[in-house]
Amino acid sequence: MFDVGFFELMVIGVIALLVLGPERLPTAARTAGLWIGRIKRTISSVQQDISSQLEAEELRRKMKAHEDSLNEGFDKVRKGAESLGHYEGPSSRPTDTASRHPSAVAETSTALSDHKDDSTS
Repeated sequence: MFDVGFFELMVIGVIALLVLGPERLPTAARTAGLWIGRIKRTISSVQQDISSQLEAEELRRKMKAHEDSLNEGFDKVRKGAESLGHYEGPSSRPTDTASRHPSAVAETSTALSDHKDDSTS
């Protein structure tokens, strides 16, 4: 950030010693160090907040893009279903096999009775 070398720090130290004196210089250095630490922590916190906000915004954009593509797919499926007509799908009630194939029921009952006769013998 600031390109301060050793020579510049020495000049600042000598000027501070002349202005503040040897009694107040340690207290002033401590206070300056505390303020610099607070400023660094604040800057770091702001950087982290900005970074997290940028990541959240990027995730929102990705979610919106995926949502749009899903909606397009749903629209295609919906249009395809509408082009087929009003298809209601398979019936939800159980089918009665006996009413459709009475001969199948007779054959099944005959086979069961034959099986019972064989097992009892």
